[in-house]
Amino acid sequence: MKIETIAGPMVNLALTEDLGSGDITTDCVVPEGAQAVGRAVAKEEGVLAGRDVAKLAFSGTDPSLVFEGLLTEGALLKPGVEIFRVRGGARGILKAERTALNFLQRLSGVATLTRRFVEAVSGTGVVILDTRKTTPGLRVLEKYAVAVGGGTNHRFGLFDMYLVKDNHLRLAGGIGEAVRRIRDKKSDLPVEVEVRTLDEVKEACDAGADRVMLDNMSVDDVRKACEIVKSARARSAGKKPELEISGGVDLTDVRDYALDGVDYISVGALTHSAPALDISLVLDV
Repeated sequence: MKIETIAGPMVNLALTEDLGSGDITTDCVVPEGAQAVGRAVAKEEGVLAGRDVAKLAFSGTDPSLVFEGLLTEGALLKPGVEIFRVRGGARGILKAERTALNFLQRLSGVATLTRRFVEAVSGTGVVILDTRKTTPGLRVLEKYAVAVGGGTNHRFGLFDMYLVKDNHLRLAGGIGEAVRRIRDKKSDLPVEVEVRTLDEVKEACDAGADRVMLDNMSVDDVRKACEIVKSARARSAGKKPELEISGGVDLTDVRDYALDGVDYISVGALTHSAPALDISLVLDV
């Protein structure tokens, strides 16, 4: 399914939120029938994401507007570079401007931060993952932007992967019992267990977890955990369990965590803390 199809309802909701009963300033000041060309211009370096989502905003206020994409998704942006142009009725362009830019700036910001993390671990074989720490209602778009930036999507929600966390463990009575209950369901979905100590790493391996998530561990402890997991893999003559690092990793230390034996590093900041990319719409009349 194309991202425009998925984004349609979100864009419509955003337009309704912004327009309300109407753009009173534009309708009063701008002559009916006035024509213009809007040019989206990058004001800083980054990665483009959300161009076609922005396009939906303009068609939502005036279907006759002509949208011309000048760059493709994932393109590297530099200050002064034009991203797209939109031609037609000035009123429709102005009414869609903020909604279009909000999506474009937000998604490009996510893609840009993701690209920086991906580049930071380049050559290590480690995959950068997102999390569920997304803006409510915008998860599908933000995870799309992560993919545009070169990252990989972790589970989308609570339904497509088992992830046993600390609160689950308290209620289940431990790692072994939690994994056993899941295995009794005979589901083919992967089972991941979040752990915080080296003893818990061993428990998760012994329980048969498909992936072990190391939560907020030091680099030294991660190195020790890698050896435990490698031993478990050797015993099973396979690649399981996989190993994921999570919690507090940033651009200053992400490569330190990309050790031999680590498969994934998940970064909540990709979506919960990515700054919006500075992009403006310049109107030519």
